[in-house]
Amino acid sequence: MILQAIRVFKQLQSNDFALLATIERWMRRYEFVPIDRLQASGKLSPKDTLYSLGRLNKFKLVMRRTGGRVGYKLLPAGSDALTLKSLVDNGVLEAFGTPLGIGKEADIYDALAPDGTKVAVKFNRLGRTSFTRARSLRPYSLKHDWMYISRRAASREFEALQRLYPAVSVPRPIALDRHVVVMSLIDGVELTNAKKISRAKNVLNKIIENIKQTYKLEIVHADLSEHNIVIKPDGDVPIIDWPQYLPAHQAHAEEMLKRDIENVLKYFKRKFGVVRDASQVLKYIIAS
Repeated sequence: MILQAIRVFKQLQSNDFALLATIERWMRRYEFVPIDRLQASGKLSPKDTLYSLGRLNKFKLVMRRTGGRVGYKLLPAGSDALTLKSLVDNGVLEAFGTPLGIGKEADIYDALAPDGTKVAVKFNRLGRTSFTRARSLRPYSLKHDWMYISRRAASREFEALQRLYPAVSVPRPIALDRHVVVMSLIDGVELTNAKKISRAKNVLNKIIENIKQTYKLEIVHADLSEHNIVIKPDGDVPIIDWPQYLPAHQAHAEEMLKRDIENVLKYFKRKFGVVRDASQVLKYIIAS
């Protein structure tokens, strides 16, 4: 989806972006925004509105409903285009890069900031299918659409990173815009992809210390595993993917903390032969 937004981005005109923003606003009330609303609520003439809608539909940034009352709704690629425009206009991004990871819940790309620094750009893609697994723990309802859910996920992750960085080894939060989080780019490999690691016991100890520091800041990751722990060349082990985090005082938080610990310990036992007692680690982490 983001590739579609990138492909057509330079072809979009100011009127196109203005109309995308208008559709986005009206989608709080309509699934398909009636065309007469769009013609009456924007700064464009009815003729220019129709012309721009035709372009946006051709670019697959909006969808047109023809049965009954004609209307348009924003597609994910349209939301991506609006977000990219905002991040460029606000001096956050200069150029877009290559995909770092494509998944059910998020697409992550590298990009360049205006100062030449490489950053990571995470496009949240939460919807009904990927969301079902965690709906009992995340603060959303299935009645919400993909736009709300994805924006809320991005907002929660950005909030967690702001609270944790730099006390905990996590990506540095840079910007939040709609369903997108821009953060520092971590040079490393996911633990699940690390075939060998030297001094596995020390690596596990660093992960446990990160979890403990996170808990001191009253946050529980709530979905921790070998898939969201990164090993850097310098030995640091940052933790990523925070949209499902729980406040430490929440009812299920300690249960989820225990599960996080067990996930990590099981992986180190299976993959590296390192054995630790989960109950003792939990006691250590929650101790003041």
